[in-house]
Amino acid sequence: MKNLKYCSPSTLIIIFIHINILVTSCLTRAEEFDTVIKLPRSGLRRTRSRWVLSVGDYGAEGDGVHNDTEAFLEAWNVACSLPGFINVVFPYGKTFLVHPVDIGGPCRSKITLRISGTIVAPPDPAMWHGLNQRKWLYFHGVNHLTVDGGGRINGMGHEWWDRSCKTNSTNPCHPAPTALTFHRCKDLKVRNLMLLNSQQMHMSFTNCMRVVASRLKVLAPAFSPNTDGIHISATKGVEIKDSVIKTGDDCISIVRNSSRIWIRNISCGPGHGISIGSLGKSKKWEKVQNVIIDGAYLYNTDNGLRIKTWQGGSGFASKITFQNVLMENVSNPIIIDQYYCDSPHSCRNETSAVRVENISFIDIQGTSATDEAIKFACSDASPCEGLYLENIFLASCFGGNTSSFCWQAHGSARGFLYPPTCFPSSDDDFIRQNVLLESNDANPAIHSV
Repeated sequence: MKNLKYCSPSTLIIIFIHINILVTSCLTRAEEFDTVIKLPRSGLRRTRSRWVLSVGDYGAEGDGVHNDTEAFLEAWNVACSLPGFINVVFPYGKTFLVHPVDIGGPCRSKITLRISGTIVAPPDPAMWHGLNQRKWLYFHGVNHLTVDGGGRINGMGHEWWDRSCKTNSTNPCHPAPTALTFHRCKDLKVRNLMLLNSQQMHMSFTNCMRVVASRLKVLAPAFSPNTDGIHISATKGVEIKDSVIKTGDDCISIVRNSSRIWIRNISCGPGHGISIGSLGKSKKWEKVQNVIIDGAYLYNTDNGLRIKTWQGGSGFASKITFQNVLMENVSNPIIIDQYYCDSPHSCRNETSAVRVENISFIDIQGTSATDEAIKFACSDASPCEGLYLENIFLASCFGGNTSSFCWQAHGSARGFLYPPTCFPSSDDDFIRQNVLLESNDANPAIHSV
């Protein structure tokens, strides 16, 4: 430091600024290190630029019998309190019993929850006594979260299904948990996981922004009630891709106030297909807009591509495109139903309705399990407007012809169209359509495309 007397004043100022920055940085690092070394059973390890916390280091047994919930929460709270990039790990080869759990943010860190083993729920619904019966693994207010790892999340839902009023109408109707809920999360990634046998819905995004879900397997028996694969509600900016969904309800359902949804490369079936809605129940105002489903294979589903709204609601479903879809043995392949009524009692006729407009069905091919392959049952008070069909071929699984039904539906069509639609098309398209129909009449037992 004695040589500083030969430095100019400006040089001295710069040197002292750098010294001050260096000292501050060292103190900060010392404080962080001090925090780490005081953590009980921390098990903190560093790999490159990430801290790694295993739930086993916080007391998790991983034998599928002992309750590992507190160990998970302890590891999460430590990860949430630290800065930087943190991995919280459920190790491969172990089964972790986790009871209903509330996992909150915001966090200082960007957390990757790496599920390499299996997480299972308590099989007995009594474990939810006094708790919210709609939730099992509930994440809320967490930003920049990634859930990954190649493992399994098993809802152990059989006892819930047996008690459902959808299974037995003499049972009282009670809510059941969604296995994996993300609420008010931003910049979320969920990938490389298998979700099994959820109590009710498997995965739900509510009030989230910027979500990517990819390379998922969602599996439950066809008889399991209300076990939607992926449910999107009041969420903006969602991409779902490269996934297989086999459940007892909608493979993907998109409901109230969701927008900018992109779904591609999805295998769906069994289940109830891909649904927009239901919308407008209990006279609510709801909207869904800017949705693209591009690339899907649907087989043995109760519905194909569906928009469903309740009478008496308001709002709109708009700017929705279904394209590049292959169907096999699908009931109601293309359906818009503005008279939806999922109730043991008949629904009253109402004069208001959720508007359905600017909906496109493009390059939809396959086989229908019902004679009515296209159904547009639109509202008298608010007819469907701007419907568009292009290159549709939906033959019967059982031979014979398929048909279209249109009520208060307005739009246009282009390209090959079978069954014939109620919309006008160009002269060239009309000629090509009749050639296609004659070919089908010559060989009515068409079972594949």
